[in-house]
Amino acid sequence: MANHKSARKRARQSVKRRARNRHVKSTVRSALKTARTSVAAGDKDQAPDAVRRAESLLRRAASKGVIPRKRASRLVSRLNKAANKAI
Repeated sequence: MANHKSARKRARQSVKRRARNRHVKSTVRSALKTARTSVAAGDKDQAPDAVRRAESLLRRAASKGVIPRKRASRLVSRLNKAANKAI
């Protein structure tokens, strides 16, 4: 347990950040799964919207430092490549 005032504050901040990061990562994973399933099913109505939403969430997560920028770019690239191939 933290004893100094600054260490207690850092502990509080890390708890908040962890909760925020977990929420963002979970949301990104859900959006990716939705996009991948709609692309795999060849759904021409839902797939573009799902891919756009997943890309938006990935880029936002990367800009906030929740996931690395290069990982986000790689995932976006692969998702768009699969979408273009399927649709």
